[in-house]
Amino acid sequence: MIDSGLCDRAGRRVTLRPVDDDNWRAVADVAPRDDQRSWVAALAARYLVLTMRSDVWTSLAVNADETVVGHVMWGVDDDGSRWIGGMLIDAAEQDRGVGRAAVRTLADWLAAQGGPVRLSYHPDNAPAVALYTSLGFRPTGAVEDDELVAELTPA
Repeated sequence: MIDSGLCDRAGRRVTLRPVDDDNWRAVADVAPRDDQRSWVAALAARYLVLTMRSDVWTSLAVNADETVVGHVMWGVDDDGSRWIGGMLIDAAEQDRGVGRAAVRTLADWLAAQGGPVRLSYHPDNAPAVALYTSLGFRPTGAVEDDELVAELTPA
């Protein structure tokens, strides 16, 4: 479990946990709002399959206290950079600070391992742009699959 002690706005502790036999169904069922499906998968199940079929990505359940409320994955690129990807917060759990706590928790954990921390987002995804910018991610100028690559810039 990755626990930075951060809470959402309701005071629930946000932790990142391995996907296992007990939580994989709840993770697979995580679904974003309909208006977000242009930028992310319709269900986290797609990301779970990707991590099962790839040696690069590792899926994590995003929990608020003991409830699965999202999915995020991480990986290490050939250049040693750490990547955050596949983040989905369930539609019913959005706008509560869960995504902010999840990204900050994972980014801090990855940064402690060394190397830059990166992620990518579609430039039209205004909520993602606002979230990642507020957390210190800055565009690198690189584009990958129509998404802007951003890197965490230490404060």
